[in-house]
Amino acid sequence: MIKPLGDRVVLKRLEAEETTKSGIVLTGSSKEKPQEALVIAVGPGGYVDGNKVEMEVKVGDKVLFSKYAGTEVKHAGEEVIVVRQSDILAIVE
Repeated sequence: MIKPLGDRVVLKRLEAEETTKSGIVLTGSSKEKPQEALVIAVGPGGYVDGNKVEMEVKVGDKVLFSKYAGTEVKHAGEEVIVVRQSDILAIVE
């Protein structure tokens, strides 16, 4: 298990859709990596630039994150992304 520090969040990217809305099947190379992910671990919060950061996401939330955000890490055979909370754009309900 990865335990993030400060205002960091560990995300597991959700699978990309295999077909477009019009029914076109996408091959592996033409699929974009999705920007939607599941929160699997959340740091305790803390201080960034002297300002207290409260964590607004929790484990189990489905979120949208910035396209080039975070660091991809392979841990226990699973690929995850570690991002700062500020790289999360929205919670999907």
